[in-house]
Amino acid sequence: MAIQGKVKTFNPASKDWNWLWWFTLPLYPYSQRRTLCTEVVRDTIWTFDQIQGILYVVTPIRMTAVKLDQGGLLIYAPIAPTSECIRLVNELVAEHGEVRYIILPTVSGLEHKVFVAPFARRFPQAQVFVAPHQWSFPFNLPLSWLGFPASRTVVLPQDSRETPFGDQFEYAILGPVALGIGPFEEVAFFHPRSRSLLVTDAVVSIPDEPPAIVQLDPFPLLYHAKDRASDRIEDTPENRRKGWHRISLFAFYFNPSALKIMDLLPSIKTARTALDRSRKNYFGWFPYTWRADWHRSFEALRGEGRLFVAPILQRLILNRIPNDAIAWADRVASWNFERVIPCHFDSPISATPQQFRQAFAFLERQPLCDRALLPEADFGLLNDVDQELSKRGITPPAKEKI
Repeated sequence: MAIQGKVKTFNPASKDWNWLWWFTLPLYPYSQRRTLCTEVVRDTIWTFDQIQGILYVVTPIRMTAVKLDQGGLLIYAPIAPTSECIRLVNELVAEHGEVRYIILPTVSGLEHKVFVAPFARRFPQAQVFVAPHQWSFPFNLPLSWLGFPASRTVVLPQDSRETPFGDQFEYAILGPVALGIGPFEEVAFFHPRSRSLLVTDAVVSIPDEPPAIVQLDPFPLLYHAKDRASDRIEDTPENRRKGWHRISLFAFYFNPSALKIMDLLPSIKTARTALDRSRKNYFGWFPYTWRADWHRSFEALRGEGRLFVAPILQRLILNRIPNDAIAWADRVASWNFERVIPCHFDSPISATPQQFRQAFAFLERQPLCDRALLPEADFGLLNDVDQELSKRGITPPAKEKI
């Protein structure tokens, strides 16, 4: 269950939402990125949410700021440094001290990596710490060539005590996992004083209601609330919720079992029946339909707000290193946290170390908690991708469960 916090936002001119480098990762909403700041732990932890997506499948992307004991801030997983975002951060700086450390906790998450260098330029006094085994595609370039400040960028050592913030944080590195073009790796941070766990993609939880940042512009929610191209959808809480549930299924499964993709020509013909044939509405194009019982897939995925590992990590990544992934989950579960703050979907999440550990039950032959498992029927596309990647030798084959 999400913990409610105090939300701070502004109503600036749209230029304060501008992200001029959007073309480096052309995801919706492209050049306009709004930011919501939420105080999670009083005078200690704040989250900053923006949105990103493809085909109106919009989800939150989140940065977390933690106040250091001696004053100043540690930033985990920066987001687009728009004028609005930097203004919100500088409010904290004025009260709690400078940004001292910036953390890039992943090597493969381009939606996180792309913002670190421009964010660091806005805080030239901050040290930048990055997860080991960084890489880039199509050319594996040095971080300095990607805009990272060479004089103040440091690779996170294996032992958190070797860092200048090691007396206030513990961290654990998951991976690397060989994936052909480059490895997967993630670093979870634990802040004992607030009993908070910060993760990037390792675990998530889905709220029943669309997050506040997603509701600032309800169009994507209403687009996905349609059942057919010709539908006129009213902006109601029920329709926003319906759209959010379907967006969640898209985001995790890409092609869930409850979805039927139309052939190209029939989908073009149905576009002619749309009441809104504007460019924003893809000229009326709506190329899929949903089974009448589609909501059951969402309920099975959400599981009443439980923590779980995203399906793409389950079938394409962590099943390559089941022993190492379980060992990492066990280490994280040894920390005494009471909330989890992921970089996507719901946050903060009230959760115990045991509930975190249960999210990795899919790696075990005989899991102690079957409720942690997702329905196999929705993994069809991911299973096909998994087999094709292994067949072509792009990724190593999955290993047996432990």
